[in-house]
Amino acid sequence: MTSQRSRVARLAEHRLAWPLFTLALLLGVQAALNPGFLAIEWRDGHLYGSLIDILNRAAPLILVSLGMTLVVATRGIDISVGAVVALSAAVAAWMIGGSSDPAVTRFPLPVALAGALAAALACGLWNGVLVAGAGMQPVIATLVLMVAGRGVAQLITDGQVLTVYHPPFFFIGAGHLLGLPFPIFIVLAVLAILHFGTTRTALGLFIEAAGINPAAARLAGINARRLVIGAYAACGLLAGLAGLVISSNVRSADGNNAGQLLELDAILAVTLGGNALTGGRFSLIGSAIGALSLQTLTYAIYSLGVPPETNLVVKAVVVFGVMLLQSPEFRSNVLALARRPAPTGDRGGRPA
Repeated sequence: MTSQRSRVARLAEHRLAWPLFTLALLLGVQAALNPGFLAIEWRDGHLYGSLIDILNRAAPLILVSLGMTLVVATRGIDISVGAVVALSAAVAAWMIGGSSDPAVTRFPLPVALAGALAAALACGLWNGVLVAGAGMQPVIATLVLMVAGRGVAQLITDGQVLTVYHPPFFFIGAGHLLGLPFPIFIVLAVLAILHFGTTRTALGLFIEAAGINPAAARLAGINARRLVIGAYAACGLLAGLAGLVISSNVRSADGNNAGQLLELDAILAVTLGGNALTGGRFSLIGSAIGALSLQTLTYAIYSLGVPPETNLVVKAVVVFGVMLLQSPEFRSNVLALARRPAPTGDRGGRPA
């Protein structure tokens, strides 16, 4: 019995325990309210179901959250990812062209995709140089690009929605492979590469060291500035990839609204995944789970018919409760109150 309790205690202390519990709780509540929620069917060569839809819709958020995790691990923050999403989509749509003839493009598709990702990478490098090179505060440095990036996206699209008619471009966000939506495979590939790079090499330890104590990391021979620049560059690149997935899915680019508030969802997904915004230790898998939890919550709110004018309030309340549940300090305080003995006294109300 004691060994079983200790095993359960160790599992509860695992950094992914509470993010997984949160996701399981949201899925369980949704399954209880919607009997067909867990059903998956094979139709026309594809898998269909609510779970597949959640995985597909969560793909852009997961990509942005993975990049945000690396930035947060270095004690930084990037609030420009939404603008980078819009900029990447705008560059891709402009380079492909808006001709109604599907076979006519301004540039070949590989060149357009490379150009969009290059623009996103340049944005990430710009943020990294401002933070690590110029010494600007991360919020201020990325706030500049948050405003300027969306402005550039609006200039590229001329303030309009650029429609894309090139079918090969649609496969990125709306295609299927082996019966599953293609964005799922993009997420799995990116997660596998980042997980291997941060767990099977010294890169993960270097990032954690730079986030815990940058001065000590420099004394140990770690180039903290280069790591910070690399983290912001990766964050920008992944935001650009998310922009391609989103624009491909909707077959257009909207410089005004694409990626709106995505940076807030990404930060929230990182924290829901058990990562501290103070930097240091991080979990890419935890951030992916946090993004899935957010998408599950969003799916539940819409499927339950919550009025549009109140869905943001409901989402905020649920997220607030989940964050309290995941807080070790909150849980310890609640347990301390529960274990506190009740005051005793005689019938006259005087202490014994």
